[in-house]
Amino acid sequence: MQTITRIADLRDVVTDWRLGRQSIAFVPTMGNLHLGHASLMAAAHLHGRRVISSIFVNPLQFGPSEDFSAYPRTPDDDGNLLREYGVDALFQPTVEEMYPQGSAGSTVIDVPGLTDVLCGAFRPGHFQGVATVVVKLLCLVQPDVAIFGEKDYQQLTVIRRVVQDLNLPVTIVGAPTVRAEDGLALSSRNRYLSAQERAMAPSIYRALDQARRRLEAGETAYASIEAEGLASIGAAGITPDFFEIRTAARLERPTELDVHLVVLAAGRLGKARLIDNLQCTAPVRE
Repeated sequence: MQTITRIADLRDVVTDWRLGRQSIAFVPTMGNLHLGHASLMAAAHLHGRRVISSIFVNPLQFGPSEDFSAYPRTPDDDGNLLREYGVDALFQPTVEEMYPQGSAGSTVIDVPGLTDVLCGAFRPGHFQGVATVVVKLLCLVQPDVAIFGEKDYQQLTVIRRVVQDLNLPVTIVGAPTVRAEDGLALSSRNRYLSAQERAMAPSIYRALDQARRRLEAGETAYASIEAEGLASIGAAGITPDFFEIRTAARLERPTELDVHLVVLAAGRLGKARLIDNLQCTAPVRE
């Protein structure tokens, strides 16, 4: 595996691959990798002759109350995992390399209606930072396919919309959420949980599953389903940010005629902020 830190060197590698007519699959990450990330690397091999991943902790997506410097960094373990999963190249730039003019005054990308709802309402500016860095990385790597996990469903939706709106020549593939046996979605944030909190955390999945069952049974009392979900995770000791039903494609408030839905939830448990979602198909209504 090549480790690349400079944009100029990355361009040289990508140019060589392109001249050799080799397809490229890309998996962007912020490091602190786990088996959920490993599943993305495995999926990338299904879509590209060459697989490249990036590790970049992006300051643009951290809010004023979020500690950029405290984000967990595990470069040795990350490198081992990437090599184990056959990644051809790792792009690991510095902040200065990605934002030579400084991140504070950087051009940013906004997606009206998507970046300021759900998690965006609780983390102002976060998804503008995500959209901006992802577009920069896609322009640098020039992949045929980019793989993102479905665990952060809002992020995936934002990226799909940006790629569509800006006519970027890349296919975005969503990879299924990887879960522990008790349903908890694997996340870098889980390391912040104490043993007691870890035992409480799967309640967010159970609440989402209950909501999914009600929707798949044909219920359309969305406010009631959402209220039940909020109460359920709150009773389990998680401080909820939201528990909402949205359309799967555009994250809009659903009507009774919408069939493809997603239930999303976020909440705080100790030092960790947990997010999760479940997609579902409701019965067709005439």
